Amino acid sequence: MTQQAPASSRRDHILQGLALMLEEDSGKRITTAALARQVGLSEAALYRHFPSKARMFEGLIEFIEQTLFERITRILDEVQEAIPRCGQVLTLVLAFAEKNPGLSRVLGGDALTGETPRLRQRIHQLFERLETQLKQILREAEIHEQRRPALPVAAAANLLIAVVEGRISQYVRSDFKHRPRLHWDDQWQSLAGQLLRDPSPSA
Repeated sequence: MTQQAPASSRRDHILQGLALMLEEDSGKRITTAALARQVGLSEAALYRHFPSKARMFEGLIEFIEQTLFERITRILDEVQEAIPRCGQVLTLVLAFAEKNPGLSRVLGGDALTGETPRLRQRIHQLFERLETQLKQILREAEIHEQRRPALPVAAAANLLIAVVEGRISQYVRSDFKHRPRLHWDDQWQSLAGQLLRDPSPSA
């Protein structure tokens, strides 16, 4: 990169370097000195673009949020039935984690150990937002499809999020060998078959 590179490009380069280090140095705490070497900048140059390492992690979290929720909005626009909607949302999150191993450590919280508590809170809020979206999908199924969840809506949505979080955790714990979508199609079919009740026949 040249000295004339736009600041946004430099910021992206730094974040890409951080994500790569999270993938290659799985389990290690990233220092700004190591990150500076990774991206070919001085620590002072890093801090000209990000005032702290916490802000670098926040930049990664913002990228995750923007990517996931833009695509979720697209799913909701294109898919009308609840089961396919839920399935595509969950598959999206798993596919994103699988394709971005370093960011899966951020999603799982592993990379945030020892960092400022507000980062873990941001990830907690991200998953709460996903869970809220699933609740909304399930509530709309009752209105538009006359199908009710077999569990209370909150419990059903929480179960789906717990499954996704568990698969991401396995991925990180296995050093990215246990892929999040391994067996997922079969598992989702089993979950989907029990998620909603069909309308009761009229008396």
